[in-house]
Amino acid sequence: MKIGILTGGGDCPGLNAVIRAAVRMGTFHHDDRFVGFLEGWRGLVEDMSMPLDLGAVAGILPRGGTILRTSRTNPAKKPDGLDKCIATLNSHKVDALIAIGGDDTLSVATKLSAKGVKVVGVPKTIDNDLAGTDFTFGFDTAVNIVTEAIDRVHTTAEAHNRVMVVEVMGRDAGWIAIYSGIAGGADGILIPEQPFDVDKVAAKIRMRHARGRYFSIVVVAEGAKFASGKGALVKQNEEIDEFGHARLGGVGNNLAQEIERRTGFETRTVVLGHVQRGGSPTAFDRVLATRYGLGAIDMVHRGEFGKMAALRGNKIVSISLAEATGTNRKVDQEMMDAAFGILEDAEREAVAG
Repeated sequence: MKIGILTGGGDCPGLNAVIRAAVRMGTFHHDDRFVGFLEGWRGLVEDMSMPLDLGAVAGILPRGGTILRTSRTNPAKKPDGLDKCIATLNSHKVDALIAIGGDDTLSVATKLSAKGVKVVGVPKTIDNDLAGTDFTFGFDTAVNIVTEAIDRVHTTAEAHNRVMVVEVMGRDAGWIAIYSGIAGGADGILIPEQPFDVDKVAAKIRMRHARGRYFSIVVVAEGAKFASGKGALVKQNEEIDEFGHARLGGVGNNLAQEIERRTGFETRTVVLGHVQRGGSPTAFDRVLATRYGLGAIDMVHRGEFGKMAALRGNKIVSISLAEATGTNRKVDQEMMDAAFGILEDAEREAVAG
């Protein structure tokens, strides 16, 4: 078979590992041929491609980013965009397409599948918020990066008796914040799933100081909301991308100002931003991404189109693209209990509702 591969949406460590595994598996075991479409869905809309053979994927396992590059292009928002994608696939005589991406990328794959394109999805997002899969690759690497940053922030916070607010990614789900917060020993963890009361966050910090702990670390996801703000997201500006998303950022600075105003303690902000997306993938993500790549090729040759490879327990299974993109996977109550169970009771009161 001739198989197309693309990577869409935000980049993350492990994308190259998926590409490598798919090409090696298909070449060695099925005599497949591959073509890579560049810059996500833009590569199909504008017919931009590169050959993918064993030479192209040699040595890319530990590399971050993606050799195919990526973009947030949404063909459904462009005149005849989906039809152009189909025309490009036909012109390259592609038998099946592997789309590697998050909910936005896979929502386009779902639309193309409805038009008869033989497509298989692979779940990618550092936010770990895709439904139907236990873990997405890229998440573990992001959590390790954030945890190391929190470890480093601890020492400078303690040296200066400061409150440090660490802002991490997480638009709709707080998986990075809650995992790294637990692993890094944060004193407060604020996530999009539950608006927070800043007065109670400040009270918690004053309580720590009162018992002789003169520094505090608060981890906040970029999509976390002030309870007093009626659920409004803190945005960098009012511009939106082709999938309707605003560029978030600033909740950490706003929170730091409010904490300092209420406590009188010097408070600083660390915004980790795209650092969380960069660098070499962890061993866990390399293995998971490799398994997803192998699973995608297996699905192609079993004819399981309109589906996405997913991790359930320790097994790679296939689920429908509609199930994968129907909802966001939120932080569950069990993880919230794990996070709040090791914090003082005041932390529970800092979360509204």
